[in-house]
Amino acid sequence: MASSFQRDKVRLVFDALDGDGDGTLREGDFEALARRWAAVRVAGDGERLLAVMRGWWDALAAHSRTTGAVAIEDVLTVVDLLGTMPEAVTATADAMFEAVDENRDGLVSPAEYRRMIEAWSGGPADTGETFALLDLDGDGTISREEFAAHWYEFWAGNDPAAPGSRVFGRVPG
Repeated sequence: MASSFQRDKVRLVFDALDGDGDGTLREGDFEALARRWAAVRVAGDGERLLAVMRGWWDALAAHSRTTGAVAIEDVLTVVDLLGTMPEAVTATADAMFEAVDENRDGLVSPAEYRRMIEAWSGGPADTGETFALLDLDGDGTISREEFAAHWYEFWAGNDPAAPGSRVFGRVPG
């Protein structure tokens, strides 16, 4: 069962995705996020982002108790399973890394990371402090390996002090 910290992390992402604020996620919410993200990105990148978001929708919808809608409890059910499915978390980390790495150089720059967070949050974001935490080796970029470790920590971890717990920003709570 998810801890209150894990619930708070999931709520942060859930609320950003729930575009109409109705307390459920629908396929359209994932498509809207892909469109927001594509709007601040390299032209022609929309289909790639849409494919990543549809993959998320498909995975969550498969565990939903309601056809066509995903509630926070459904997401938490999936999160509870992630500790036993590291390969699934790694696969989503890879897909997200590919989506964030706009220029496909194998690294996430501060600007690429900021654009992802601003697309998720729907507005301007100061990501400098969080990016510095995520850049474990201090080289000014986030490598695929760093990203995957942080992604796993965000979705399957329970340590508020872990840098990965801040992948989507400061967790309220």
